[in-house]
Amino acid sequence: MGSAASSTCQRRYDVFLSFRGEDTRNNFTAHLHQALCQKGINTFIDDHKLERGQIISPELFAAIENSLFSVVVLSQNYASSRWCLEELVKIVECMKSRGQRVLPIFYNVDPSDVRKQRGIFGEALAKHDQESLENMGRVQSWKDALTQVANLSGWDSRDKNEPLLIKEIVTTILNKLLSLSVADTENMVGLDARIQEVEMRLCLESNDILMLGIWGIGGIGKTTLAKAIYNKIRSQFEMCSFFENVGEDLAKKGLIRLQQKFLSQILEESNLNMKVLTSIKERLCSKKVLVVLDNVNDPLILKSLVGNQDWFGRGSRIIVTTRDKRLLASHGVFNIYEARRFNDEEAFEFLTYYSLKHELSIDDFMELSREVLGYAQGLPLAVEVLGSFLFSMTREEWRNQLNKLKCTPNLKIQEVLEISYDGLDNKEKNIFLDIACFFEGEDKDYVIEILDGCGFFSLSGIRALLDKSLITIYSNKLMMHDLIQEMGREIVRRQSLELPGERSRLWFHEDIYDALKRNTASEKIEGIFLNLSHLEETLDFISQAFSRMRKLRLLKVYKYKDTLRNFKDTSNKEKCRVNFSKDFKLCYDSLRCLYLHGYSFKSLPNDFNPKNLVELSMPYSDIQQLWKGIKLKFVDLSYSKYLIETPDFSGVTNLRRLVLKGCVSLRKVHSSLGDLKNLSFLNLKNCKMLKSLPCSTCDLKSLETLILSGCSKFEEFSENFGGLEILKELYADEIALTVFPSSFSFLRNLEVLSFSGCKGPPSTFWVLLRRISNSIGPILQPLSGLCSLVKLNLSDCNLTDESNLSSLGPLSSLRRLYLGRNGFVTLPSTISLLTNLQVLDLENCKRLQAIPVLPSSLIELDAENCTSLKDFSSQVLKSLLPTWELQKRKLM
Repeated sequence: MGSAASSTCQRRYDVFLSFRGEDTRNNFTAHLHQALCQKGINTFIDDHKLERGQIISPELFAAIENSLFSVVVLSQNYASSRWCLEELVKIVECMKSRGQRVLPIFYNVDPSDVRKQRGIFGEALAKHDQESLENMGRVQSWKDALTQVANLSGWDSRDKNEPLLIKEIVTTILNKLLSLSVADTENMVGLDARIQEVEMRLCLESNDILMLGIWGIGGIGKTTLAKAIYNKIRSQFEMCSFFENVGEDLAKKGLIRLQQKFLSQILEESNLNMKVLTSIKERLCSKKVLVVLDNVNDPLILKSLVGNQDWFGRGSRIIVTTRDKRLLASHGVFNIYEARRFNDEEAFEFLTYYSLKHELSIDDFMELSREVLGYAQGLPLAVEVLGSFLFSMTREEWRNQLNKLKCTPNLKIQEVLEISYDGLDNKEKNIFLDIACFFEGEDKDYVIEILDGCGFFSLSGIRALLDKSLITIYSNKLMMHDLIQEMGREIVRRQSLELPGERSRLWFHEDIYDALKRNTASEKIEGIFLNLSHLEETLDFISQAFSRMRKLRLLKVYKYKDTLRNFKDTSNKEKCRVNFSKDFKLCYDSLRCLYLHGYSFKSLPNDFNPKNLVELSMPYSDIQQLWKGIKLKFVDLSYSKYLIETPDFSGVTNLRRLVLKGCVSLRKVHSSLGDLKNLSFLNLKNCKMLKSLPCSTCDLKSLETLILSGCSKFEEFSENFGGLEILKELYADEIALTVFPSSFSFLRNLEVLSFSGCKGPPSTFWVLLRRISNSIGPILQPLSGLCSLVKLNLSDCNLTDESNLSSLGPLSSLRRLYLGRNGFVTLPSTISLLTNLQVLDLENCKRLQAIPVLPSSLIELDAENCTSLKDFSSQVLKSLLPTWELQKRKLM
């Protein structure tokens, strides 16, 4: 978090003095006020010697509210003043609502008399009670305020040397002020909302003992947030300690000194001298304490300082800030608040604070802000660091500095972020660097397979990176903040600043070009990812350049849009700017991932035997002949236009993903396909010469996704196709299929079925729509058993009224039904039986004349360009009323 200009009232005073004028104005309080001012402590004192009326002025209330501390001088006649007592009630209110610190001074009075309202304090309150009915409603609140303040830690002036007492008070207040950061005295962007969220988790009204973790990456504002909460709620506890950078103290001073410092803080005793570890439970088990342990990086800290909840008294709260979520879980702390980055509005407001200090034109401010926000991506530390120095530069200077940041990270930001990396073990560091350099944005399961093949135990490693906030997972993709990714890449760059070939990983095309062209690549290289889109000159891949790379695990030569390229581009493959020499060879033993875009030979080298290879991808290649590889799990030969027949798969039985899309010459899939018992994904999209799959396809017991769309000559499934027991998605758009196998209804786990564009002659495709003897009526025989089907696409399939669409009624799980661009005139009434249907697409059904009553579950109906539609009755509208908030109603 950071400070920013705000319209809310800023704190104007360090200390508010509350006292009884006739007792101490001209002696103790005057001397205390003078001593405070001499130390530069901005102190409010009411200089009016006579009390004016019975109501405290708004100005005095405002002074109390806008002070960090209230010092209450409880003298003999303090309670006789209604004015003083009202002040005290307001002070206690600010202590509770604003986290104001209250320091009582018992000036020549017994603290227990104040606490219990005995003696002169009891007499004064009794007199107030008798004076008027108006006082009766206030006396109890005055008593409560006196009791609460008297229970706070303060000073008893009896038998004390007054000058020395004043010096002690001033020193204590000064030290407390100096311990506060700027963040405590200024408004913080976005802080109030975050404080409220944490307070809800703290359940302050409960007397249970509770531990809370504040977790997040370095520089995200964990300490600032914890300190703000601590300052706000500390007055509700008997003892308090904010132990900043506790991990650093452990490393420098050891465990005994760590305990000593902790107890010194919380007991407010500076002269402790511990020789051995002590029992914190014995010291604090009866006390309601507030403890904040900041930047915890070792479970030993939690074990030795806040071991168990029974170490502390009822109502205690323990707050732990850390970068490591595992550390919290290992100590049984599952109440965790994840610190949030700035949103765009908060980051912009934060930068506005810096702009106020410098004369910037509106255009310059907006341009600079956009650049900073784009670079920082909401990380408060980055916004603060960049805002603090960029806004003081000229336009030419800050533009130059921003260009520098693109290749050289800011040192201060780098140092903070790198602390999390330093806490990883060697395998976790390798996983982090591989993701930062190569795999950010990739599918998590795919990356796990590759890195497991490297022996990195990636499942637990990725968990460690998640727990340290170094990565996130979104839609099963591994995501990383740009600054964290840059931090990882900078660690690799530092391995050799001048010679890229001496680094472990290369991803920047100029560095790769340098290492290969100058033949400086060394055995230290473990991975090369070359994006051909950035290459301006042809680069030769020759054996000599790779001969020293004995540790090479990952080699990827790719074009940025490989996975997005349309099959229509395959006829004119773009020229590949990598020239593979005829004798091109690699050190195969370490190789786990091999991705070669546009490989120009018909086969791989004769001695190619990568025993540990996990992935082979050769899109847009001229490959015709492959090999056997024992551990291979991913094969991608998409757009290999010369591939006529797949190889024998019996040597790659670990295969999980096979992509052959756009192989326009592929005519035959080898019968050994059924040997791939682990295959879960098979993509044959746009294999235009393929007519069928081998009968062994039904043996693919792990297959979940099958893509045949665009296989325009594909005519039939094998009769035992229903043996694909766990198939979830089948995409077969624009194929030439005319008959379903009877076993199709056995696909009980099928969730998505798409046959869009399967036309043929009218109704030919739907010969399966036949009346079965002894049946109640015509049924869509192959679909009737698809009890898990959620999405069905039959658009543009020449469906007519003779297609018996009433047979769709039994598909009770169906949510999305696409029937657009067909020739039926009416929809059957059985459509209302689809009680889970949410989306119905009828667009461009130009012969459709009537729509029946629809299921009440429907939330989206598309009947656009249904030019013959006449009967859209009130009954239909009535059926839609329960969910009338349709997202789209394109009617006519």
